[in-house]
Amino acid sequence: MEKIKVAVLGATGTVGQKFIALLENHPFFETHELVASPRSAGKPYAQACDWKQDSFIPAALKDRIVKSTEEKLESIILFSGMDASVAGEIEEKYAHAGHFIISNSKNHRMNPCVPLIIPEINADHFEVIRHQPYKGGIVTNSNCSTMFMAMVLAPLHREFGIKTVQVTTMQAISGAGYPGVSSIDILGNVIPFIGGEEEKMQVESQKILGRVEDGIIVSADYLVSAQCNRVPVFDGHTETLSLTFEKKPTVEGVKKALTSFRGIPQEKKLPSAPEQPILVFDEDNRPQPARDIWKNRGMSTCVGRIREDNVADIKMVILGHNTVRGAAGAAILNAETLVSLGYLNAAG
Repeated sequence: MEKIKVAVLGATGTVGQKFIALLENHPFFETHELVASPRSAGKPYAQACDWKQDSFIPAALKDRIVKSTEEKLESIILFSGMDASVAGEIEEKYAHAGHFIISNSKNHRMNPCVPLIIPEINADHFEVIRHQPYKGGIVTNSNCSTMFMAMVLAPLHREFGIKTVQVTTMQAISGAGYPGVSSIDILGNVIPFIGGEEEKMQVESQKILGRVEDGIIVSADYLVSAQCNRVPVFDGHTETLSLTFEKKPTVEGVKKALTSFRGIPQEKKLPSAPEQPILVFDEDNRPQPARDIWKNRGMSTCVGRIREDNVADIKMVILGHNTVRGAAGAAILNAETLVSLGYLNAAG
């Protein structure tokens, strides 16, 4: 197939950089336009960007002139890694102009007319795009910590019916962006507060596991209690879950539901899709960020220590790569799914 031209909004930021790194040599997409603030616009990308990735800037983009968010764009798909302080209005402007925005920003996540997509779970939610007031559309992916939790909750909710979730996170410093958390605050320390994070975790997964009715998304009705902590780990968010169910499962039943879980990205063999989206470990001391976040190129959710809970029903530890599956990689997989389901063709 002829590659689809895409743009990256917020191209000089850390999420934008991750988009660019993951899109290099992508079989579906060609990075055609780089868009950033007026401060960076008009400069060659290598000059405008303080590159922080563990790969080189793609050679074809080094001298690409950065465009302003005020300019018209040629690309049909726009990957947004913009800061939430400016993302909402800019994303809407481009959606009204006929572009499809695949956003990592929080601004539109809880709008019932905007799908909050994890394509293994709720690809049917793409349908609400047709009811949006735009010539194009806006699709979002979840908060990074919600991403891994929802991946685990989805197959368990379908099999056993979730009633309550208690989750405690140990979140990597890369989740704070660049320059992130001061070294004097985080080294040898745990910070028991991340602004807005607990609130996101307590509502986003219910929307993801919800249903579409009359063109809007109705959230699932289980309850989530979240406590979020920043820890001195560079990449990889670890979370401990305690779950209660409508039908209490066995430990083996939970493991079977998780290991057998697949979705549309796996059925269609999409480029960014992990063959097995959930990896279950039997070792007592896994998963670990230093050893497991790059399993399946950072696109799988890792689960271990699944056992009975004498207060709830089942407890476990989960782990995911927060800047790959929890951010840019998730958005790219969303775009691959959008294309594979024919939404761009339907839009003409």
